[in-house]
Amino acid sequence: MSESQTHTTELTSQYLAQVTGDLESNTKEQERIAADIEALQEQLGALQHDHTVLVNMQQALGDARPATKTDTTAAPAVPHQASAAPRQSKPKKAAATGTKKKAPKKTGTGASPAQASTTAAKPTLVDLIRDHLGQQSEPRSAAEICAALTQAHPDRNIKTTVVRTTLENLVAKSHAHRTKQGSSVYYTATAAEKPAAAEPQQEAVAD
Repeated sequence: MSESQTHTTELTSQYLAQVTGDLESNTKEQERIAADIEALQEQLGALQHDHTVLVNMQQALGDARPATKTDTTAAPAVPHQASAAPRQSKPKKAAATGTKKKAPKKTGTGASPAQASTTAAKPTLVDLIRDHLGQQSEPRSAAEICAALTQAHPDRNIKTTVVRTTLENLVAKSHAHRTKQGSSVYYTATAAEKPAAAEPQQEAVAD
């Protein structure tokens, strides 16, 4: 009985350790997916805002276009000739004079506002993070990047968890480097992402 009880206790300990490890992995995976969902919701909100702006522009341009149909009815019909003159010469002249009164078509007035609305679209969080990393000469943590972007863009609700997830995605795509110093994680842009003006600064620091 003692050997069987010992064997049962060992199996219970192994199962408990395995379940504990699986529970931790499950929790971390939920946190990662929740951060991805928040990032996607933010991108969806920006796209919905741009869609609303474009719809308003389209409606405004559509209301301003139909104004040329009334000009086509301004030309009177060809008057009937009361005399019994031949019908070969005078109707031709009347038709020739009647074709000259056509209203000019108005086109090409709605191109520039549509182009202006596309340029007003907000940059995505990925673009903001990549630009910010490219301008830095030293590694930055996710919290520091989130604070800088929040100060630069107070109208956007930027969270540290979303910034960290976006940074990890950039690292996975080789658009950023990750370094660990103790318990802290820092991120830097790759050589392709940094501007050319950053190289002389690094040489000056090395000297």
